[in-house]
Amino acid sequence: MTVKKTFNDLGLSPNAMNAINKKGFEEPTEIQIMTIPVMLKDDTNIIAQAQTGTGKTAAFGLPLIEMIDMHSKNVQALILVPTRELAIQVSEEIYSLRGDKNLQILPIYGGQAIDHQLRRLRKGVHIVVGTPGRVIDHLKRKTLKILEIEHLILDEADEMLNMGFIEDMEEIMKYTNSSKRTLLFSATIPQKIKDLARKYMDNYELLTVKKKQLTPNLTEQVYFEVQASDKFEALCRIIDIVDDFYGIVFCRTKNDVDYVLSHLMNRGYDAEAIHGDISQAHRERTLEKFKKHHVNLLIATDVAARGLDVNNLSHVINYSLPQDPESYVHRIGRTGRAGNEGIAITFITPNEYSRLMFIQRIAKADIKRSKIPQVKDIIQAKKKKIYDVLTTILKDDTDTKYHQWAETLLEHNHSTDILAALLKYSFENELNPDAYGEINDVINRGKPINKQDQARLFVALGKKDKINHKKLIDLIMSRVPVKSKQIRDIQVMDKFTFLTVPVDKAEKIVVSFHEKGQKPLITHAKKNKRRQHRG
Repeated sequence: MTVKKTFNDLGLSPNAMNAINKKGFEEPTEIQIMTIPVMLKDDTNIIAQAQTGTGKTAAFGLPLIEMIDMHSKNVQALILVPTRELAIQVSEEIYSLRGDKNLQILPIYGGQAIDHQLRRLRKGVHIVVGTPGRVIDHLKRKTLKILEIEHLILDEADEMLNMGFIEDMEEIMKYTNSSKRTLLFSATIPQKIKDLARKYMDNYELLTVKKKQLTPNLTEQVYFEVQASDKFEALCRIIDIVDDFYGIVFCRTKNDVDYVLSHLMNRGYDAEAIHGDISQAHRERTLEKFKKHHVNLLIATDVAARGLDVNNLSHVINYSLPQDPESYVHRIGRTGRAGNEGIAITFITPNEYSRLMFIQRIAKADIKRSKIPQVKDIIQAKKKKIYDVLTTILKDDTDTKYHQWAETLLEHNHSTDILAALLKYSFENELNPDAYGEINDVINRGKPINKQDQARLFVALGKKDKINHKKLIDLIMSRVPVKSKQIRDIQVMDKFTFLTVPVDKAEKIVVSFHEKGQKPLITHAKKNKRRQHRG
């Protein structure tokens, strides 16, 4: 029988173990078991192939913290990531694992004021987590010095390749020393990544985690786009339209958890909550009640819910959008287990759409847009449930005292009137449509939610490629079942083109023109698109 390894078996310090316990990690993942001991040896380069959702950040973050010289103010490690969201997430995750160490870690990325980054760099930083474009900006300004770094980590390397960062990665490597240690983490290892490793990484060790299904096959994944102020109302509607709802509602902060819990209880829902400020004893009592179905709603933060072993959830609801694909995978993996079907629902505000699409792409998820239940549909669902319950009671033998009471009531009243009065007495509040608030239409990237949503796409072809409206439409229609009239507002520039399509077609178009190892031909348009490949 194979004995499972624990974090204690991986050679980590007491400080690291205390940090792990506070985070709620119970046992290491496969990539952590493979990576941590090899990194702690500090004598070899590493290529680690593992999917999002396998704990890669802690796999390299924990040993990296162990090896940082706290007496030095120089940058000792540079971590390259493809997006600003990942720069923030990786830096926060590593910082949360620092324990008692006064670790200085700085995320640097485009879109953030550079003055703040300059001040932090002047004061001294141990670890920099950055996007390639902004890192190069600092290198050229000579405000970031990496000639003496000891560790260069390329996280989500294949995604950086897909986003056109391969030249930037090579440019950054030219600023480093040959004696540094390079660690490359990637879900796939295409040929260009192999070429990069051959050129810049001598004598590397390859660590591979067997590919698994990231998100449960039995989990339906949907998202609702709402204003932040309407999230709670949307949550109540989802809970009420479901027969026997049993699920976890994930929030980003403990304040969000407290807010959702108090408002649910004010509306009469039976709910409990767990977050970092709740004692271990209280947490255990709460989880026991939830597992025994004494409550059907658990409101939680990611950290507080770690190690929760519940196999029959009907729903997982992301009240707050997860920070990164890994968190998304962990959250929704709690439903669709043990052969049971489940639904994962994510709320996003209009400005979070691009982040959701990034999570979908990295996590290899299929997240479909859905509409918030209408009040009339919720009332109808409740009526059906009441009918089913009454029908079940009718099939059983009813106590004779109720028959006698019924006969007395019927002596002076019509049977329909009596039944209507009883239904009103029992269910008036539950079936009152005025108990629900209004949910405002969302302006979704410039279009109302109740009209067909549109998405703006960027095409890396222009006049220099002899592209025109007809050629572009024909090209897209050859790959995706879309009508020519659905491709609108085409703007052909010298080197690139913009166009607008229905949002449900946009993702299909992007995916159909996405080829591994190649720079994407069509992507979602971003503001200031000319600079998007600079991080």
